[in-house]
Amino acid sequence: LREPGLNLRVVQLFRDPRAVHNSRLKARQALLRESVQVLRSRHRAEPRGSPRHQQQHLMLPPGLLGGGRASQPQHRAEFFLGGALEVICQAWLRDLLLARRAPGWLRRRYTQLRYEDLVREPREELRRLLRFAGLTVPPALEDFVLNMTRGAAYSSDRPFLISARDAREAVHAWRERLSRQQVRQVEAACGEAMSILAY
Repeated sequence: LREPGLNLRVVQLFRDPRAVHNSRLKARQALLRESVQVLRSRHRAEPRGSPRHQQQHLMLPPGLLGGGRASQPQHRAEFFLGGALEVICQAWLRDLLLARRAPGWLRRRYTQLRYEDLVREPREELRRLLRFAGLTVPPALEDFVLNMTRGAAYSSDRPFLISARDAREAVHAWRERLSRQQVRQVEAACGEAMSILAY
């Protein structure tokens, strides 16, 4: 960012952590290895004996510790996914606090984008982002972003399939799919970042 020969701009994309958790649960098998790597990154970054290192993960699925039985594979997967989301939210919080305290030269090169804002107002958000980057908005790009967020389909059972869909449906899908306990756990793990991002 300080390199005078570069005109680097940073756009940081955020999404409601409840929706992120819902999406990660849908693709749990595809994201299991990634979730374990995220958890290991926290373990390596924190010194032993620190309060955070000793703290139990907040995102435990129901029944994971109950009854003395071995946890079922889907519960272990949910544990890893939830723990990874907690690490991700902590990283978001560090970024958000850094952006708040950043000097003016850095703030001019950094902007945030909420997925929900992009989905609700795709043309306006695209124009804002391209203005921030010093680029013009080709009409074909406006048409593309509108098509990708207003397509006829809702979603696919195949994770990571990029297709035109009505992304507005995805914004609140977590309300129908997550249990109250799952929502409370996400909000407990990600509450500070959610508050700053107005979720």
